[in-house]
Amino acid sequence: MADLHAINDAINKRAGRKLLPSIFVSLFLLGLIFGSIIIEPLLFFLLIWVVIMLGVRELAHAYRTGGIELPDLALMSAASVLLFATWFGNTQGLAVSAGLTIPILMFTLLLISQSDFIKRSTSAVFITFYLAVLGGFILLLANHEDGPTRIFALVALIACNDTFAYFTGIAIGKHKLAPKISPKKSWEGLIGGAVAAVVGGAATFHYFFETAWFVGAVIGLMCVVTATCGDLIESAIKRDLAIKDMSNLLPGHGGIMDRLDSALFTAPAVWFAFELINRYL
Repeated sequence: MADLHAINDAINKRAGRKLLPSIFVSLFLLGLIFGSIIIEPLLFFLLIWVVIMLGVRELAHAYRTGGIELPDLALMSAASVLLFATWFGNTQGLAVSAGLTIPILMFTLLLISQSDFIKRSTSAVFITFYLAVLGGFILLLANHEDGPTRIFALVALIACNDTFAYFTGIAIGKHKLAPKISPKKSWEGLIGGAVAAVVGGAATFHYFFETAWFVGAVIGLMCVVTATCGDLIESAIKRDLAIKDMSNLLPGHGGIMDRLDSALFTAPAVWFAFELINRYL
């Protein structure tokens, strides 16, 4: 038993996270995701809406820590309009609501205060695009006759990459991928995640969507790029604002944004992949 504790402590120290709480939280989140979309897609929409609202609050608080004052209510209202329009209006709803909501949000910030307008407005637009526009593609994947299966594909690809990158990095990671942004990430972890995502993508798209295995492999590799970019960008935001985690809401993970970052960048890519498959394959 002492040896097990020593191994667990060593893993926690190397990874910078507590492993067991992280696993339990991940399983709980997976239960919420698949339970909601299987029982009632509208429940899944409400779950994503709550998650995005929490993410908006986290980012707004992080910006305030960095000296940029942003109104939670205005940001959450803008994000809500985008998400509701996307769910009920699909791609047209997302496009039109983005074109209308973002200018209104900028003018609202101007009415609230003229001080540091460029800094505040660009920060607000970034948060809205980052969370609501990119997050809208999760809803586009779900709001389809194959919604549960498409969400499974998204989650499976991200999980393959993140999980195997994590454990490969812990086991043999020596060469830093981006030491100034995310010191824990390694090239070995990236390769481990890529191998798993390629295999997972090939199997998922072959067996669940009757697509050639190499198409799924290419999509898996694409998701490695998008998930890694999403993670690095979220790490860059935290480093720029001099914070370790967005919050401590999720034990072993940090905040909502620490779990949402990969999905926000991967969902649009997976949605686009499905559009290409439906049109050309």
